[in-house]
Amino acid sequence: MAEKKKGFALFRAALTNRKTAAMLMLGFASGLPFVLLIGTLNAWLGELKISLATIGVLSWIGLAYAFKFLWSPVVDRLRLPLIGGLGRRRSWLVLCQGALALSLWGLAGTDPVTAIGSFAGIAVLAAFLSATQDVVIDAWRIEIADESATVEFLSAVYQLGNRLSALTGGALALVLAARLDWPTVYTGFGFAMLVAVAATLFLPEARMDADDAAHPLSGHAVPDRGKRMLALAIVATCWGWAILVLGSFMVSALQPPVPGVPGPSAGDFTRMQGPWIIIATVIIPALVAAWTRRLPQHAGDGEAMGGARAAADHCYRALILPLAEIVDRLKWGAILVLALILLYRIADSIWAPFAFPFYLDFLGYSNDEVAFASKLFGVWMTIAGVALGGYMLAAWGRMPTLVAGGAVAALSNLLYADLALGGPAIDGFMHLVALDRLGVEPRMMRLLVAICGENIAGGLAGTAFVAYISSITAREYSAVQYALLSSMTFLVGALGRAATGEAIDKVGYATVFYVTAALGGVAVLLVLAEWWRGAARGPRRAQEPEVSPA
Repeated sequence: MAEKKKGFALFRAALTNRKTAAMLMLGFASGLPFVLLIGTLNAWLGELKISLATIGVLSWIGLAYAFKFLWSPVVDRLRLPLIGGLGRRRSWLVLCQGALALSLWGLAGTDPVTAIGSFAGIAVLAAFLSATQDVVIDAWRIEIADESATVEFLSAVYQLGNRLSALTGGALALVLAARLDWPTVYTGFGFAMLVAVAATLFLPEARMDADDAAHPLSGHAVPDRGKRMLALAIVATCWGWAILVLGSFMVSALQPPVPGVPGPSAGDFTRMQGPWIIIATVIIPALVAAWTRRLPQHAGDGEAMGGARAAADHCYRALILPLAEIVDRLKWGAILVLALILLYRIADSIWAPFAFPFYLDFLGYSNDEVAFASKLFGVWMTIAGVALGGYMLAAWGRMPTLVAGGAVAALSNLLYADLALGGPAIDGFMHLVALDRLGVEPRMMRLLVAICGENIAGGLAGTAFVAYISSITAREYSAVQYALLSSMTFLVGALGRAATGEAIDKVGYATVFYVTAALGGVAVLLVLAEWWRGAARGPRRAQEPEVSPA
């Protein structure tokens, strides 16, 4: 087996092979719009004193990344007109990257203060394009792999490109914005996406079969045509309703206020509509999946069918069949598993859009200070957390590490609550371990301590969570089930962000951090319940289908 490369050796190896060099570029092109839209954009809005309630509503654009599995089957099969001659994958990439460049220029040319609705519309479009690009890149990475450029190596190179884009679109963007202005920064990154377009034209095109035989779920038994279409229609209707409700509220919340008329409340929306959205997007699809699993099954691949019906069946295999297998295998345990997946990362995901406004506007740190602490120092602390998570998985096992990750992720929110109150507890810790004698300005050291704790906790929790999701996916469905389950991870947190911004405006950061820490405690309780469920069914595991290793 070839030696596994890391760090600079990985970077150097990536540049010596056409496929891996292309993967590095695609990883960068994937991560850049994500960090510009989900993180850095909020620093711009905070600098302009846009309300946190508005920033919270606008953060819903991140749901495009959670919902991307819905249109991934269409992107996977549809050949674009006019530019389709470039190849199915390259044509989609050129379309997305070119449109992303235009979108970033559109954001640069729109004033968020006077035209927040137009600004939000462009951001929504950009997030949709970015998520679609990710779908294409994921497919390209799998299809282009060979003996020398394996999927595992390409995935590592892809993550390296993502890390480089996080530094560029995060730290570098903050540094540039302190010396230029935000529209100029976003204009420059629009040109960076054009460079990605030029590089994409020289990508090796993936080998593709003319039919669906190469799809990982091809050949799996399915219900008859009528039942398949009914199940797909129910799920599509539920998701369509959820997206329409979210979009309608987002539009109404971003309208200019009418004097004397109270604006829509994100808190009221989350409380009244949030549970129904979860029911429509998770519970009903799970029930439909369970129902289809009880129906007579047949292979279905020998049926003669047109393009539209073939696409519909492809959607059924990609969207319903993997969930049906999980529900059928876990039975009632699927309820606990889905609840755990929905809530495990809520402690950090629900407040993520407000990090830059918190650092820059509420605490008054400079762009350069935040760029160093959050995007440079913070990256190394995340790596330390990932390494710690890997060690704990090997030494303790999956479930103890999952409990520890959830607990420290929740507790790290208390660091930020203390920071919001002036950092008395952090100061006491700094004095206890002599950090106050290092010569670093105390105010900066407080920020470094808080970011250190939060990023180590996030790296540990993320590593444990990936191992857990991998462990509950069946090997024959692993890629599709993992994509489906991981997309659910940030659904509840994303839904709660608008209400979180409104709550910060009303009660302040510290109180909200106490609440998010408590929500993280609920996730820990769910992990403990899942640990008990797993231990109780241990003697029966030998009879279950093989699942992917943790």
